[in-house]
Amino acid sequence: MEYLGFALIGAVAGILSGFVGVGGGLIIIPALVLFFGYDQLKAQGTSLAVLLPPIGILGFWQYWKNPEVEINLWGAGIVALMLMLGAYFGAKWANVIDPLLVRKCFAGLMMVSAVYLFFKH
Repeated sequence: MEYLGFALIGAVAGILSGFVGVGGGLIIIPALVLFFGYDQLKAQGTSLAVLLPPIGILGFWQYWKNPEVEINLWGAGIVALMLMLGAYFGAKWANVIDPLLVRKCFAGLMMVSAVYLFFKH
């Protein structure tokens, strides 16, 4: 049953990732905390482990095939490099800070993002 839950989380995160560009932070982490009882750090570490293989390749391919979509590969490469470095340092900090504070920071970031996106014209 646990594997079915993981499959459902992956499917929902994959669909939403391809559809609106969200996945790990907004879908996988809250789902692991709510449905599997993971603490914040275990959920974050598991979500990051999901990123290890080239997960987005099929979604990227669909956008690449669309002649109306211009993808900035240089920009994507720079973001990927900085994401890799940022994930390293962010994980180091998360492992020495109180997990409750990390969870509250995560929740605050999601709330600010949601309000901004909701009211942006």
